[in-house]
Amino acid sequence: MDTSISRYWWLVLLQGIAAVIFGILAFVWPAVTLGVLILFYGVLAIVYGVSALISAFSARRVFRLWWLEAIAGIAALIAGVLAFFWPGITALALLYLFAAWALVIGIFELAAAFRSGFPSELRWAFGLAGAASVLVGTLLITMSPAGGLLALVWLVGLYALFDGVLWIFRAFRLRSLYHEGLDREHGGALPA
Repeated sequence: MDTSISRYWWLVLLQGIAAVIFGILAFVWPAVTLGVLILFYGVLAIVYGVSALISAFSARRVFRLWWLEAIAGIAALIAGVLAFFWPGITALALLYLFAAWALVIGIFELAAAFRSGFPSELRWAFGLAGAASVLVGTLLITMSPAGGLLALVWLVGLYALFDGVLWIFRAFRLRSLYHEGLDREHGGALPA
């Protein structure tokens, strides 16, 4: 695997940490006001968007599906910016915004799982995360908010925790691949 992709393992780690924090907050603080929840979501989406764009454009020479990650990053940035500049957003609008974001990310992750040159241990993680994202996005679109906003918050929180753990796994695997690539490039000795 080319080190230009794995060099940004720390961005993937940042995405994972942000998702885990968001997921924990959804469970620990489920009765949080909608405004605060929207701001948490906005931060998560912006962190994801920036890191996805950096990763996509840095890997465009070696990752033929880089443009899918760029689209997912742009969608996340738009969702994050909307959350900050439209704080009066309704619960239903937030639900559909998050659902659309989950679907876009899920499609990217499934494409990366089946069409990328990533090692198999990363491809299954992309596939699992992609399937979970598409499932959650579909559930959020089809569920009735009248069924209980708390259940929806917990579903989003569970998804964020699950996805965050997978992002953290991918980050550490990318870090290992990066160091293995450096070892190969430098004949077994890392540069000083």
